[in-house]
Amino acid sequence: MTTHFTHSASSPPGTSRSGRIRGFLTNDLRFNFPASFVVFLVAVPLSLGIAAASGAPVMAGLIAAAVGGIVAGSLGGSPLQVSGPAAGLTVIIAGLIDQFGWQATGAITVAAGFVQILFGSCRIGRAALAVSPVVVHAMLAGIGITIVLQQLHVMIGSESSSSALANMTSLPAALAAANLPAILLGALVIAILVLWKRLPPAVRRVPGQLVAVVGVTILSVLLGANVERVTFDGSILDALSFPEVPEGNWQAIMMGVLSIALIASIESLLSAVALDKMHTGPRTNFNRELLGQGAANMVSGAIGGLPVTGVIVRSATNVEAGARSRTSTILHGVWILVFSLLFAGLIQQIPQAVLAGLLIVVGVRLASLANFQTARRTGDLLVYCVTLIGVVFLNLLEGVMIGLALAAALVLWRVVRASIHAEPAGPPESKLWRVVIEGSCSFLSLPRLNSVLSSVPAGSHVTIDLEVDFFDHPAYETLSAWQRQHESTGGTVQIDEGGAATLELAAALPPRRNSAPSTTRLGFAPWKAWQGRDRGGVNSYAHPHPLNPVIHGIDDYHRRHAARVRAHMQEVADSQNPDTLFLTCADSRIIPNLITSSGPGDLFTVRNIGNVVCAHGTEPSIDAALAFGLDELSVNSIVVCGHSGCGAMAAAHNEQARDATEASDATEASEASEASEAAAEESSGRERGAIDAWLDHVRPSREALRNGHPVGRAARDAGFSEVDQLGMVNVAVQLQNLRRHPLVGPAVASGRVHLAGVFYDLSTARVIWITADGIDHLDRVNAPSPEGAGLGAAAL
Repeated sequence: MTTHFTHSASSPPGTSRSGRIRGFLTNDLRFNFPASFVVFLVAVPLSLGIAAASGAPVMAGLIAAAVGGIVAGSLGGSPLQVSGPAAGLTVIIAGLIDQFGWQATGAITVAAGFVQILFGSCRIGRAALAVSPVVVHAMLAGIGITIVLQQLHVMIGSESSSSALANMTSLPAALAAANLPAILLGALVIAILVLWKRLPPAVRRVPGQLVAVVGVTILSVLLGANVERVTFDGSILDALSFPEVPEGNWQAIMMGVLSIALIASIESLLSAVALDKMHTGPRTNFNRELLGQGAANMVSGAIGGLPVTGVIVRSATNVEAGARSRTSTILHGVWILVFSLLFAGLIQQIPQAVLAGLLIVVGVRLASLANFQTARRTGDLLVYCVTLIGVVFLNLLEGVMIGLALAAALVLWRVVRASIHAEPAGPPESKLWRVVIEGSCSFLSLPRLNSVLSSVPAGSHVTIDLEVDFFDHPAYETLSAWQRQHESTGGTVQIDEGGAATLELAAALPPRRNSAPSTTRLGFAPWKAWQGRDRGGVNSYAHPHPLNPVIHGIDDYHRRHAARVRAHMQEVADSQNPDTLFLTCADSRIIPNLITSSGPGDLFTVRNIGNVVCAHGTEPSIDAALAFGLDELSVNSIVVCGHSGCGAMAAAHNEQARDATEASDATEASEASEASEAAAEESSGRERGAIDAWLDHVRPSREALRNGHPVGRAARDAGFSEVDQLGMVNVAVQLQNLRRHPLVGPAVASGRVHLAGVFYDLSTARVIWITADGIDHLDRVNAPSPEGAGLGAAAL
């Protein structure tokens, strides 16, 4: 759910005072007033329930809610975040109250707020987001389970313990002496909250928590149910209390301060991150949010309130209700304060079982099954379970610390672990073996590396595929020592380096991680870049030496790529359905699928020398390819691709230069005209070669360049050589030939087929767009911008 709005809490500069007031009333209060009231209705029962679950005075929850709304709402860095007492701290607060008392817990809360202010002043707000999400999810689940175990006792009318284990073991005895009216009231609250989401949207505009608490409370009063109810003395003013310095174990006190500061900070920041995804307004200033949360905790602890955090349930309600600015958050705190002063007596009518039912639902939602499934799917289930168990049976801080340590260890294991295995690469008599090392190979991988290498038979011919992104010197020494030993027994070792880390770097430089992908296995690099002259491999000794590069390439394909592309090839094995007919030069440096980022089945490729087309359908091989592409494959586009340094263009250009020189010589030496005619007759009688005959298709392009073709002028202005100018003009001429072609022309005229021309500049590896009027650089980031280089931009 994303809410779109524009923040307009302030009026434009120069607006009159009356205009600012009118703008505040129409643009700010118009949306924020109703939103603040909805959040207030949700916050009251939650705050009361959390205070009851923490073992604190009930009014402490309302004090914290009012302070969170007013102080954190005014000073925090998230305009729409609503702060108040949170279920995530109930376990810690209950333990501190049990150990030190309520007023000493207030002093600990003040100290925790000061620590949060230090966090914000040191600008470590974003660093707190480095906590692994699986640890946070497990922490919330552990808190939820602990709350459920506690509140089950409250709902059945018995006393709960601060220990989850004690609550579990004493539950059967508590059920035997359960208070039936309390169970029914709590179960009714749970049923209302579970079913509320299934009601019509118009009904759900009223908060389900409010309906459940108010409705069941009224029912309990009407029926005169004999159940425990919320009790406190006086109003919110009577509940105000000042903190006292705790006495006793200072180590436990500091742990309590740090626990509240860390958990409150993490929960507030994660809530702000989630909230930012729900609206399009200003983003959260995380450091300022820590400052605001710290100030709110200092104030709340100083006047007898619970610790304050940003709460995602109330914050999401705020956005859904249409809030536009922090005015809504502040007003919700004001409404809580007013309610607590004027209607405190109504609170004492609420049965404790009602609040227990509300908190049981909150606890179950904290223990989200979806988060558990995500942890299982992503391989983090161990971290999730260990963290959850630690939070439930130890305490929240220890559980989180154990979870973080385990998550860090798991990440370290995944980063440093190398996948190493050996396998035969041919029949037993060939003695061919293959060793694959993938991932990050460090000294931590030496046991596995030694074990695999020692399994390779002596005297065998071994190819080591080194596909690593990290390779340290100890691993290099181990591999080098094994290579020397293996070769001393008559075996051979060929190391095939395809990863970002190399043996040369490992031997000479400190280890480093290079995230740049290797291009030697992606069809980008020629054979000589990765094939050794004497490289061994499958059947390398069964073929003549000139065939070895091809055989090695096929071997590499089978080992590295065949399994990856097999599924796609099975999809296109029975038929092809390409979108584009790609007509390009036969030059070995042009790889159509590379420069178009396409794969098998995307391009129907036609290649010839000079990427030419016969306008009137006089070349059978070209006409057959065009007919098959249009009639059988139904391609919807035809692309003509030329390239720089084209041999056909160079030959045509040199022929033009030679003809010009000969013509000049003939003019200057007219007395030798008879000899020239004789030579011409001899030349015309000589049989023309195949290449010279094929160049007849390029000569119209040469004439177009000589006559000042716009593409040629644009290429010249862009600094291209005369040969490349001819290559670009040739692409434009071939597009004209396609429009006049008897097969292609009608399809283009009807709009069924679209034409395009491109030119591949080998020296810069950039593709240039060719039109009838000019050229345009398609690489917007790296392309130069000389005068006249963008003449064809309109054609795009």
